Amino acid sequence: MVTKANMGRFAVLAAIGLCAAMPAPALAGDYLSDMLSGKSAVKGKKLKKAIEQADTHPLGSEANPVRAAMPPGQRAYLSRLRCADGQKPEFERMGSMGIGPFGNIVDGYSVRCEGSEPASATVYMDMYHAGYVELRAVPGFTIETP
Repeated sequence: MVTKANMGRFAVLAAIGLCAAMPAPALAGDYLSDMLSGKSAVKGKKLKKAIEQADTHPLGSEANPVRAAMPPGQRAYLSRLRCADGQKPEFERMGSMGIGPFGNIVDGYSVRCEGSEPASATVYMDMYHAGYVELRAVPGFTIETP
């Protein structure tokens, strides 16, 4: 039986269905696509300028995260770091640390050199730079070339 209450419910469900069928704004879809494919939110000349500005700060800091290509790129970079005694440091992901200078989510890693220097450090990393391999070491470490 069709009642006013049922018609009201139908109207609400129809409105929800129409909203769900509407395309999302292009920006939101592009951002998600870029993020899932490991691309930076900031691109082109804006990215170049953001990198220049970030490079005025120490590499691996919150203001200048190490750029890498997704989690494998982050781990590859950290695996190439060397403590003062030449040994590989231990590292562990601390979690997401917020949005960095390139418009992307930044991860923090705890890096430790047992019996060497630096004893511990936090390295900030931005994994949304597809194809990029950082060749510089964060302060206090050396790095092996890939």
